[in-house]
Amino acid sequence: MVHAITTLTLNPALDVACDAPELVPVRKIRTSHTTLDPAGGGVNVARVLHELGGDVRAVLMSGGVIGSYIEDLLRQQGIAVCGVPIAGTNRISMAVRDMSSGQEYRFLPAGPQVSLAEFAACRAAVAAEASPWLVLSGSLPPGVPVDGYAEISRDAARRGQQVVLDAAGPALRAGLGTGLALIKPSLEEFEELVGCRLPDAAAQDAAALGLVRQGAAARIAVSLGEDGAMLATADGVWRMGVLPVKAIGAVGAGDSFVAAMVLALSRGAAPREALAWGSAAGAAAVTASGTAHPPRALVETLYQQALSIEAHSR
Repeated sequence: MVHAITTLTLNPALDVACDAPELVPVRKIRTSHTTLDPAGGGVNVARVLHELGGDVRAVLMSGGVIGSYIEDLLRQQGIAVCGVPIAGTNRISMAVRDMSSGQEYRFLPAGPQVSLAEFAACRAAVAAEASPWLVLSGSLPPGVPVDGYAEISRDAARRGQQVVLDAAGPALRAGLGTGLALIKPSLEEFEELVGCRLPDAAAQDAAALGLVRQGAAARIAVSLGEDGAMLATADGVWRMGVLPVKAIGAVGAGDSFVAAMVLALSRGAAPREALAWGSAAGAAAVTASGTAHPPRALVETLYQQALSIEAHSR
């Protein structure tokens, strides 16, 4: 079966989220409100796509009992899964909310060592997916070449797929110019990519338009924290402010943004509408604890609010 969108997660995780009265050293800390979520960039994107009514298949490197559990959780949610076996065991990540301060602390292991043969098997599994859209998202586990996403992107672009890359640092830099339909860095990641501070909207717009027009990617979406988000294409830049929601947890908000934007683009949405969908999903995701839980009804409500914001910049 050909799915509309395929996601790839090279470094999936089982995300544990919980509340603690106060984080202090040495003492035992009793936690509550524990949630367990299948996670990692592409897994999060797949979950949100499914929640929003998208047709998606999640490809992931799956190792040990944790990998099996991640696959089981995804299938229980009704998501099609292709697990590529690896010898190592997938990681467990943790997000702890300190109730005394309201701050959230996140603990992210590097992930299992992956062999080149296992990475090659994963590339083959992705090549077997004929989806029009392919989302490459998340960190690279130890052993995967820094240009691993770039290799997959070139292959997919040659097959005519629309490729989305949501990565950071050297993995993002290596992927530029490989036929990408969209990249989605944070402002900090974007500044690292261009090699300088971008202190205002004019500098950010110019940097994003410059990269688009150089062929780095057809679209560049940047999450701007308290300043909202922007989307650059060859036709210009669109901006959208922060939507008013009460933030509880931020884990998976960026992945939710990517999922909604990709779904909108896959359905032919114009840039402003795609940015509105992404902003709505990202805002909805922070209203809940756990990883990437934007309720569809809330996303749709926030989307209508986002459309009331003038988003065209230049």
